Amino acid sequence: MANASFAPLRHRSFALSLISSFVSSTGTWMQTVALGVYLTERTHNALWLGLLTVCAWTPALIGSPLGGVIADRWSRQRWIQANNLVMALSASVLATAALTHRLSPQLACYLAVIEGFCGSASWAAWQSLLPDLVSRDEVLAAVSLSSAQFNLGRIIGPMLAGVALAFGSPGVCFALNAASFIFVVVIFSFVRTAQRPAPTTSIHLWSEIKYGAKRAWSVKGCRYPIIGVGTVALIASPFIALVPAMAIVTLHTGRVGTSWLVTGQGVGAVLGAVTLPAFARRTSRLRVLRYSLTAVSVSLALYAVAPNLAWAVAALVLLGGAYVGTLTGLNTAVQLHAPTSERSRILSLYTLSLSIFYPLGALVQSAFAKTWGVRPVTMVAALLLGVVLVMVSLGAPSYWREMGATPPHPVVLLAD
Repeated sequence: MANASFAPLRHRSFALSLISSFVSSTGTWMQTVALGVYLTERTHNALWLGLLTVCAWTPALIGSPLGGVIADRWSRQRWIQANNLVMALSASVLATAALTHRLSPQLACYLAVIEGFCGSASWAAWQSLLPDLVSRDEVLAAVSLSSAQFNLGRIIGPMLAGVALAFGSPGVCFALNAASFIFVVVIFSFVRTAQRPAPTTSIHLWSEIKYGAKRAWSVKGCRYPIIGVGTVALIASPFIALVPAMAIVTLHTGRVGTSWLVTGQGVGAVLGAVTLPAFARRTSRLRVLRYSLTAVSVSLALYAVAPNLAWAVAALVLLGGAYVGTLTGLNTAVQLHAPTSERSRILSLYTLSLSIFYPLGALVQSAFAKTWGVRPVTMVAALLLGVVLVMVSLGAPSYWREMGATPPHPVVLLAD
């Protein structure tokens, strides 16, 4: 079983791309933690955390569908390199401004727009590239390893950020993130895939995006999880943006507390990524998804009432596992039901739903947190998610049935 899980690493191009993604994920989480600390210490206003989230995620409104179309037409490696090069430049500006004491919250938000656009534009290329790097029967293992590296970066990145913040400044974290993007650019020069047939038709960007959206909406197994991830993003996901406020303002644990909370979520996410697929094979994907959603609601409430840092970290370990189980379950449903020829575009719509409603929820909840505090806002979110789950289960059972159904057409599994 262990050999099967790591079998994709025998492919040189996959191993190289996985290593580069892990380095980039680590750098990204270092910057995320450091930037949250900077904004909280500089402004003492949780609203800036919401604004930063909006700036980082809403560019996906354009970047995600655009990236889905380009990923089906151009070299995915070159597209990934181009976007990482721009993100390296953006992170370098951020680092320079911080190290010269010229960084403002406004500039941080402007640069977040650039990185958010490029990150969302390259995501579809990375997802679509995986099946080209390994054998067909190794795709599931490849995606599991990809998920594991991202969540491992969520653990190591905040830990390194804590060290850098203790002995340096946020600018050091930003500079290391810039270096991680350059690392991706270099490594992807050595990633090789079979040449794809060149498109024979001219590109019609809007019509291709619109066609992909129609296909996604017509297939309930795609439509329902896309709606589901938007709902979770609006109600539950904003806890991620508010972690610095919880650590610094509510728990009074400062930079170290912020790193510990983010790391706790990462530990839970890695544990969930490792254990939940095996549980799904013994039971069903749908059961794991429903249990995960319920656990998100419960653990979010526990996090809201945590009396100290230790209890908050413990709650976030549970929440991290439940959250990754939820997003993996919803993403899997889309990938299982998406027609192969439109997969990149439909997956970009899944990302788009997350990218619209997460920053919207973060902005609203951060505004309320400024007045009422992080604890009450987080508790209301936990209760609201619980109410939504009960209403869907009692009033729309077909929602679960459609997502758990076996798709009628053969597709390449990208996740499970």
